[in-house]
Amino acid sequence: MTAGGRAGVRPGSAGYRPGRDPLWFARTRNYTVFVLRELTSVFVAWAIVFTLMLVDAVLAGTLPDFAALAAQPWMIAVNVLALVATVFHTITFLNLAPKATVVRLDGWRVPAWMIQGGNHSAWVLVSALIAYLILRTP
Repeated sequence: MTAGGRAGVRPGSAGYRPGRDPLWFARTRNYTVFVLRELTSVFVAWAIVFTLMLVDAVLAGTLPDFAALAAQPWMIAVNVLALVATVFHTITFLNLAPKATVVRLDGWRVPAWMIQGGNHSAWVLVSALIAYLILRTP
């Protein structure tokens, strides 16, 4: 034994540490979905920034300039990617709700499928309402 109490390790050294696999998350589907959901947060942030840019353009009276920027092919591609990523993020987040929240009614635990169904139904209804309010003709 050495002075540090560990056999074969010099005092002051960190000891043996195996190398880390940079694709550790690709081993199982759950890890892959977890990492993808976390990465989609970047696109969710972009969607928020883009919406704030739109609000600023409306308030500043520069909507035609913003529309020209938004019509650029690369901007359309980024926003389509952001839409897909945001939908994936939303679905996986809503699917996790039953694991994070236990709902009980008179001692009866509400099944996960009911919580997920309620979450997804509310999401679809709110999205449909917003789409109706935006796309209706005046």
